[in-house]
Amino acid sequence: MPVTDLRESFSRVRIEVGKAVVAQDAAVTGLLISLLCGGHVLLEGVPGVAKTLLIRTLSRSLSLDSKRIQFTPDLMPGDVTGSLVYDAKRGEFGFRAGPVFTNILLADEINRTPPKTQSALLEAMEERQVSVDGETRLLPVPFMVAATMNPIEYEGTYTLPEAQLDRFLMKLILDLPERADEVEVLTRHAAGFNPRDLAAAGVTPVLDEKQIGLAQAAVAKVGASEDVIGYAVDLARGTRQSPSVKLGVSPRGTTGLLAAAKAWAWLNGFDAITPDHIQAMALPVLRHRIQLRPEAELEGVSADSILRSVLQQVQVPI
Repeated sequence: MPVTDLRESFSRVRIEVGKAVVAQDAAVTGLLISLLCGGHVLLEGVPGVAKTLLIRTLSRSLSLDSKRIQFTPDLMPGDVTGSLVYDAKRGEFGFRAGPVFTNILLADEINRTPPKTQSALLEAMEERQVSVDGETRLLPVPFMVAATMNPIEYEGTYTLPEAQLDRFLMKLILDLPERADEVEVLTRHAAGFNPRDLAAAGVTPVLDEKQIGLAQAAVAKVGASEDVIGYAVDLARGTRQSPSVKLGVSPRGTTGLLAAAKAWAWLNGFDAITPDHIQAMALPVLRHRIQLRPEAELEGVSADSILRSVLQQVQVPI
């Protein structure tokens, strides 16, 4: 398939998702960029903003399998990765695959499960494989984790370690809809929309695994000049030098910023990234990689405000 047709198909994905999900275009774009980069996404939003519906609809439009895990304090690593189960008929143990063996995994409220279970998911995210009883099993390709967090409820939760946060390519914020958008949601439901029947909503597949692989290869070929690469590095270094920041963006974050900028450039028809592409991806890619000082948090400083300040201060290459 020609590159232009591939790019057009990714644009059509937004249309298909829009048949079921209202006013989440930015989140859809972020998920597509992460998929093109082979990355993972952290979704932050209050309950009821269609996070699960978004993942299900996106998976259908991409012809990909998806599964959902509701993370709870009693969830064990084997509940995620799978475990050995005794087969009485065969008289031997066999491996029963866990929900992580899918293309897009929705990890709902990931911060509600203990660190031991979080670490099992971390191996899957980083290595694209799981190890059970000393045997390594590869995950399907493509593979992406979309993990959700509730920003207003912290009782009974476990803080995600910085090492795990850094494994997410992006952190996307799903806000409550505007009044007109919420009216549109209710209008669709009043007309009989059933979020559990996406086929009836008219959502159809427009891409498949092979085409996604071709698009990922095309994104990898997008160019980056030395000046633009230096600009991305200067932005990361700017976060480390901020007096409000305890821990700034790591080199992994800079690498993620470059990858996301290349995917965004490709989606917009560019053969090489520009400073504009770096700037567009800075907040979603870097916001969760910044750890603020306690006194800065008390003063109401946010990671986004730090990044906006750095973007204003760092000189843009011509």
